[in-house]
Amino acid sequence: MHCPFCGTHDTKVTDSRLVAEGDQVRRRRQCAACGERFTTYETAELVMPRVVKSDGSRESFDEQKMRAGMALSLEKRPVSVESFEAAVERIRQRLRARGDREVEAREVGEEVMETLKRLDHVAYIRFASVYRRFQDLDEFRAEIDRLSQEPNHSSSDDDNPR
Repeated sequence: MHCPFCGTHDTKVTDSRLVAEGDQVRRRRQCAACGERFTTYETAELVMPRVVKSDGSRESFDEQKMRAGMALSLEKRPVSVESFEAAVERIRQRLRARGDREVEAREVGEEVMETLKRLDHVAYIRFASVYRRFQDLDEFRAEIDRLSQEPNHSSSDDDNPR
């Protein structure tokens, strides 16, 4: 690490400690040349995969875009902010854990739908209706029937404290 005061590359770490709930390391450093002290922060750089759209174009993963779609689906539903934030983080972790450099947009959408299905069935239907472009009531009915056939079809599970 170079010294921000004199530019030399000979610095030593005098103290290290975890900060930000263990997500960062704070290091106190001292320059061997000029003796000045300074602080650096180290964090893991976790790169999200790029998203491959249906037309073949690629774009950076946009957490805000995903969040906005989920939030719109969950509007006026009895899901806590904590549950919502945990769900967003689980999706991010799953996508990152795959280790792929690219992921199909369809796979991101499916991941969001599965997460919403566990959080709140009404939010899931709202999202699915837009994502899958339901054309008429029969498509809504078919999806609701599929949902009600699943083993745990009540939406009051551990992810949705009321």
